[in-house]
Amino acid sequence: MFERNRQTLDEALTAIAQRGYWSAYPESPSPRVYGEGSAERGKQAFEDHLGKPFELDQPATGAWIGAERSPYGMVLGVTYPEPCPPGLAAAAKAALPAWRDAGPEARALICVEIINRLNERSFEIAHAVQHTTGQAFVMAFQAGGPHAQERALEAVACAYAAMTAAASAVRWEKPGKGDPLVLDKRFTVVPRGVGLVIGCNTFPTFNAYPGLFASLVTGNPVIVKPHARAILPLAITVRVAREVLAEAGFHPALVQLAAEEGRGLAVELATDPAVRVIDFTGSTEFGDWLEGNAGQALVHTEKAGVNTVVVDSTDSWRGMLGNLAFSLSLYSGQMCTAPQNILIPAGGIATDEGHKSFDEVAEGLAAAVGELLGDDARAVEVTGAIVSPDVLSRLDGAPKLGKTVLASRSLRHPDFPEAVIRTPAILRVAPSRSDVHGREHFGPISFVIPTGSTAESLDALRRTTAERGALTALVYSTSPAVLEEAERAALESGVNLSCNLTGGVFVNQAAAFSDYHGTGANPAATASLTDPGFVAGRFHLVQSRRPA
Repeated sequence: MFERNRQTLDEALTAIAQRGYWSAYPESPSPRVYGEGSAERGKQAFEDHLGKPFELDQPATGAWIGAERSPYGMVLGVTYPEPCPPGLAAAAKAALPAWRDAGPEARALICVEIINRLNERSFEIAHAVQHTTGQAFVMAFQAGGPHAQERALEAVACAYAAMTAAASAVRWEKPGKGDPLVLDKRFTVVPRGVGLVIGCNTFPTFNAYPGLFASLVTGNPVIVKPHARAILPLAITVRVAREVLAEAGFHPALVQLAAEEGRGLAVELATDPAVRVIDFTGSTEFGDWLEGNAGQALVHTEKAGVNTVVVDSTDSWRGMLGNLAFSLSLYSGQMCTAPQNILIPAGGIATDEGHKSFDEVAEGLAAAVGELLGDDARAVEVTGAIVSPDVLSRLDGAPKLGKTVLASRSLRHPDFPEAVIRTPAILRVAPSRSDVHGREHFGPISFVIPTGSTAESLDALRRTTAERGALTALVYSTSPAVLEEAERAALESGVNLSCNLTGGVFVNQAAAFSDYHGTGANPAATASLTDPGFVAGRFHLVQSRRPA
């Protein structure tokens, strides 16, 4: 197990240092990549879970819970052991010493093996992600499978680099008048304690894997608490991790599942004194609560944010509109990185097709979305389904927020007639309506906002990001001076910036091993996936020394 994973770990270490393109796991669900029959076997494996208990030998009450319903219309019917929180924490603590003593290299290579096994089950996980999140299948395969697995591997590499940055043992000699002073010193990576990963509904694996593997590789046992509507993808993950850990000779209680049906289990676990690291993705309200009430733990949160686009000018009018249209439509805007506020000078912009007024920019964007999503059968592979009643209610109320530029419409899925699928809504809102555009409207809702100038737009980007947070920012301009000022605005407000995207790279997508996801420098997130700060607080270095 160790030897076959060393090369992968070494390549990942090189990739996080160089930040160029590198991919460990192919993102294409083609049989030419994953083998003939892999798609069919994965679908069958997913279907074999449906309507059955999901067995896990871990502390439980004896009851079975689970009420997942696919956004595409079907009831999954999978039930999970109701966890016993004190039992989970006790089992995790008991498993910690042997895992700590294994050392960074063994932990890292075992984690790589877990990730490799998850990659082998990418089709099974893709169906589980699709039918708990509403993502279209290809997106569920990519984001829920290889992209999530690469973020996991990136976290392992980043943590391993931090743990091994200095020698683990040394003979220390201090010269003197007589014999030198000689000590043997050892430096041991000591984990903080039990980790808790609180998952989200929309990206259950992509958002959970970095924290799960960063904690595990640094020696911390992990309790995984999925969102009540997206348990299955993380249940499969936990089962795979437990199998690999047992094969390697460690207690499977190093990774445990805490499924629930909304009884407040996250609060109970987060305030357990044994839990010393928490990773959370979700609402600002609960993220703030964790930061204020889980004082015994290192808390990493990813919360709501307002992602902004500043349009100044472009040398690719059609490329800009097409790129923005896809970014607004992808997974119906149900992404933490999706753009919301599109700031355009009221006097219009210069383009390669001549001057365009504000209305022409807004109407051009609406037309581009309409063209992209004009055919229902093709459109549903971009939009996916609406993930929850909350998003649908928000979308239905959107017309009250401003002047409609593009109304949302319903789409029909050819394979899932019960799926709720809606196209994006675009509304015109005045700059003064910060009560509207100054907060996140999660889902397929965006605003075109006329500003007095590009400078005013950049000021709005700074202000909104500082106050509400953001994970992404996007600027279109042909002016080097504007791009330089946009760079300064992004640095000052602590947000990752993209410029002049007109092709196959989109603002709401990020590449593992090269792009950082979030910064930790604004209210949308307390950490970046995955930089040294994301991993370093998960362990301590404890030394011992004795005369040689």
